[in-house]
Parts: sequence; structure tokens; C-alpha cells
Amino acid sequence: MSPRQTSAARKKPSRQASALQLDADRSGRFLPWALAVMVFLAALALAGALALDGTIEGWRRGVSSKLTVQIADRPGQPMAPRMAKALQVLREIPGVQAAEPMPRAAVEALLKPWLGADALQGDLPLPGLIDVTLAENAPVSAAALDARLQAAVPGAHLDDPKPWLDRLIQLGRLLQSLGGGIVVLVGLAAAAMVIFATRAGLAARRDTIELLHLIGAEDGYIAREFQRHVARQALRGGIVGAALAILTLLAIQLLASRVGTGLLPGLALAWWHWLALLVLPAAATALAIVTARSAVLGDLRAML
Repeated sequence: MSPRQTSAARKKPSRQASALQLDADRSGRFLPWALAVMVFLAALALAGALALDGTIEGWRRGVSSKLTVQIADRPGQPMAPRMAKALQVLREIPGVQAAEPMPRAAVEALLKPWLGADALQGDLPLPGLIDVTLAENAPVSAAALDARLQAAVPGAHLDDPKPWLDRLIQLGRLLQSLGGGIVVLVGLAAAAMVIFATRAGLAARRDTIELLHLIGAEDGYIAREFQRHVARQALRGGIVGAALAILTLLAIQLLASRVGTGLLPGLALAWWHWLALLVLPAAATALAIVTARSAVLGDLRAML
């Protein structure tokens, strides 16, 4: 055989690329839309887990070194000297970085969302509040500090947020794990859909694939054809799903910022969080390529 004939024989399978007609397969039209839904759900779950991470760290930084002293209002006992005594006791304790009384207006602002403005307009007895800031790694026992305050100022009570903060952080970590689990399950479901679509395409072209084998086409060549086809579908679906997810997150962020009551945590996403969402279409495409290649090669080995 001459070199030209040998070259033509080697190129013969590539000229048969159109014989598979994968782009003309109408049965696979659902795959890009299904993958778009999967990427959309994965993006929302991932964004929620990432936002929770920033929120938890904010809680930890903002509350871990904070204590609040509440002095109950008692008839016949003026609040001012009791507040002064409590401040004196607090500022003498090693490890207490700062102790500042909270103005009455600030106390009213805290109670207004719960009691309403009308209830605060009357002669409502309000407790005295003191914000206490502890030094970093201060060896201060909240129980001992509370006992010392109650002995010096009857009616004083120390509110330590650490117990409920720990429970809140545990809940946040559980929700983060749930979000990660949802991303994994969505990925498995997407892989299952790719396998189903790929095997359906193989079954519909069994005769054509056998003919390609007869003229010298290898399994790797056929697998690459399916890879390219699935990759284009996955990339289109992934881009659509990620774009819809980003628009949804921006809308949620805008609506949450307008609530303004402080009752809802903000959707705080850093720049690298948005970058991770933008990478999802590429990740979905890579997953589809690997899954399609594995499915095609496995089924082709079974055909022989």
C-alpha cells in the first residue's frame, strides 16, 4: 500500500464523524435543560453554604468577646448609682477590656420592634444595660463575674451569649453540611442523566458503531465523539443554570437589604464565592465528559 493510500485509510474514520449524527438526535434535547436545572439547584445550595460560613464567622467575632449586664429596675432604688457601682466593679476585674453603659435611647431602640412605639411612650420601667468587652483570651469566668455583680449590685444579671452562640453555630454548620450534601446529590443526579442519555444514543446507533468498528474506528474515537457532543450540551445547560442562579441570588440580596429590621441575616458573598459559582458550568461540563466517556467505553466493551 502506498503512503497516500495509508494516509487515506487512517483518515477514513474521521470522515465518518457525521455518521453518528449526534447533533441531530432529538431524544437528547432534554439534557441541556435538565443540566441547567441541576446547576441552578447546586449553585443555590453552594451559595447558601458559603454565605453561612461568612455569617458564622461574623457571629463568632462579634459575640465571642461580648457580655451584657442587665440591672433590673426596682422601686425606691435609683438606677444611676446602681449603674455606677456595677461599672466600678466591672472595670476593676482583670480581663475586662471595656464596660460602657447603654443609653436609654439605645435600649428603647432594641425593644421597639417587639413592644411597639406606643408602649415605650409611657412610663415603662426599663432595665439598665451595660456592654462589656473582654480582652482576647481573657481568663474570665462568666459565672464568677455574675456572682460578684449580684453581690455588689442586687438585681444585676450577667447575660453570657456563648451557650446559645455555640448552639447557633452548630445549627449553621449542620445547614452547611446539608448544602454540601445537596451539591453532591445534584452532581450524582446529573451524572445519572448523562449516563442515561449517552447509553440511549449508543443503543440507537448500534449498527452504525459496528460499521465504524469494521472500517477501523477504535473505541476511543467513538468515545471522543460522544464526549464532544455531551460537553457542548453540558456547557450550554451549565451557563444557563448558573446565570439564573446568580440573578436569583442578586434579587434575594436586594430584597434582604430592603427589610432593614436586622431580623434576617444578609446574603454576604465574597468575590471568590461568586467566582466559585461561575466555575460551576465548567465543573458540570467536566463531570459530563468523564461520565460520558466511562459510559461509552463500558458499553462498547460489552458490545464486543
